[in-house]
Amino acid sequence: METTALANDSEPLDPPPDGSLLAAIDLGSNSFHLIVARVEHGEIRPVEKLAEKVQLGAGLEDDQLSAEAITRGLDCLARFGQLLGSVEPERLRIVATHTLRVAKNRREFTRPARELLGKSIDVIYGREEARLVYLGVAHTLADDAQSRLVIDIGGGSTELIVGERFEPRELESLQMGCVSYSREFFPGGGITPQRYQAAYNRARLEISYIRHRYHSGLWVDCVGSSGTLQAIEGILGQYGWCSGGIDAAGLAELEKKLLGFQSFDTLKLRGLSPQRRNVIVAGVAIAKALFDVLGITVMRTSKGALREGVIYDLMGRLSHEDVRERTINALMQRHNVDTAAAAIVERRARMLFDATRKSWGLAKTDWDLLHRAACTLDIGMAISHKHYNRHSAYLLLNADLPGFSQEEQEQLALLARTHRAKLDPSLWADFADTEVPRLLRLITLLRLAFLFKHVEQLEQLPEFSIRTGKRSLKLTFPEGWLEQHPLTAWEIEQEQVVLEKLGIKLKIL
Repeated sequence: METTALANDSEPLDPPPDGSLLAAIDLGSNSFHLIVARVEHGEIRPVEKLAEKVQLGAGLEDDQLSAEAITRGLDCLARFGQLLGSVEPERLRIVATHTLRVAKNRREFTRPARELLGKSIDVIYGREEARLVYLGVAHTLADDAQSRLVIDIGGGSTELIVGERFEPRELESLQMGCVSYSREFFPGGGITPQRYQAAYNRARLEISYIRHRYHSGLWVDCVGSSGTLQAIEGILGQYGWCSGGIDAAGLAELEKKLLGFQSFDTLKLRGLSPQRRNVIVAGVAIAKALFDVLGITVMRTSKGALREGVIYDLMGRLSHEDVRERTINALMQRHNVDTAAAAIVERRARMLFDATRKSWGLAKTDWDLLHRAACTLDIGMAISHKHYNRHSAYLLLNADLPGFSQEEQEQLALLARTHRAKLDPSLWADFADTEVPRLLRLITLLRLAFLFKHVEQLEQLPEFSIRTGKRSLKLTFPEGWLEQHPLTAWEIEQEQVVLEKLGIKLKIL
């Protein structure tokens, strides 16, 4: 059955009113965290928090997640799901960090996880993780103008951020974490001075590469975020080695104390939970290297972390303050995009999207993706006009794009790569089977929108009707218009052949 639609602007989501529930899940390499928060006067008040030591990273071998680790993670999410019944799907965001970034078989986890929770998993790049960590920490601190260094030691990576107030200036993610270092440097849980020194030396080396941007001369205050740093603070307080926070002298005392044990199993320290035994030694080695290389003398800790940052970022998205829009605008400016031409493609894509969204089952998030792709199709022109769509795809896939998940960047890159020229099915072979039909429909809309760009740069495109079916598009132009525009008529004929291979029948009247 076919439907007819006219172009119109869809209503944006309303900002979450007071009393609304927002939720975030952080799938870390060491722990999974859930926070459910209520919006009150523009701020969030946590109403539920859960955390489990899943140690997903401990099940990563040769960039493959073990079946046992996947089961541990899914069992945890099933328990989390019981608290999410009152949270609307668009007000939940799930982010995954280092382990799922590097796991080649991550979809064996993310697909069933999506079925469990009814929400896709956003695997985020390291610098995006750093941005969200900073956002979560900044909301727990005084709103002063002092520059601060924020550090988060996670299970698989360590994030470092220098910023002021709510704006980060420098973002970095280093491939060192308490779970990955425990596996690499302390196999079998054995503790020796040599193993500890090897972990410390590796961390020093990693940090030395970024020292020039993060040393103590560039910030006033140092803040630690993460369970590892909070655990270190708790132990120092229990032994009286530091009256608050973490200082260099107290960290040195803890280091000596840890080296008095021979294995993780025998570790017994006041203030150390059993769940932290397997990661605390590696965590201290990383922390000590950070203090020594960056010249940190005192660090206070914050309860704000990635999950809180995700909540605040989600609230911004729902309140039309989406950092992704700023990112796209900056990308267009940096690569001198022809904004008038981009606006033509975006406007025509909108008309096509509105006409097809119902029969093709498209959602607002699909329009967001199509809109951002339309705006950035030409950024590859800054490299070369020849094969510029390939250059655009490369930039969208590999650039640091604040606010975007890894999958969103992959989808943007796919749309840029396929908006013109021939289509190769291998380009979408790595996407989940459930995602491919939707992506092919968006590719179709973008290709048609781009096809009319050259006409609209010279004259106004006439009104034409669009009729859609599940696997068909019928475009009806004014009588004689195609005969007067033979190039466009020829391009449409070529497009009919291309789209037929995608299983979409394009009819022209």
